[in-house]
Amino acid sequence: MSSPSLIVVRDDSSMSKNSSPGPRAGGPSARRSFTPAQKLEHLAAYEDAISRNGGGAYLPEQGIYSSQITEWRKLRDAGVLQGKKAGEKIGRLTPEQSEIARLRRQLDQSEQRLATTEVALEIMSKMHELLENLSKSSRDETPQTKP
Repeated sequence: MSSPSLIVVRDDSSMSKNSSPGPRAGGPSARRSFTPAQKLEHLAAYEDAISRNGGGAYLPEQGIYSSQITEWRKLRDAGVLQGKKAGEKIGRLTPEQSEIARLRRQLDQSEQRLATTEVALEIMSKMHELLENLSKSSRDETPQTKP
């Protein structure tokens, strides 16, 4: 029978003072908090970045998670962030505030659809007018016959 062999590994490496500290050197970092005004500023800046196709870069740049943006939008849409002072407790939305936020989003979507529909109707109206003019001009022209 063979006996298991023991291999001795010697570790002479010591941590030098110049090596980089671990992620928790000095203890855990303090959690960041944002004032209501900062949340509104970040929302405006993020939505501006989205309009320029840079929304994906804005979040890591600022160290913000998309879930925070989602939550802040809900709070903003419910009107909870307006007029709050730094450090003032915001808390969860009441059912009424949630309903207000939902209805505001729905109103915004409806207004966007209405604007799109109005533009489409205006285009169709101009197209109809153009086709009528072309039709009249083609009827007014007498066909020329070959002699």
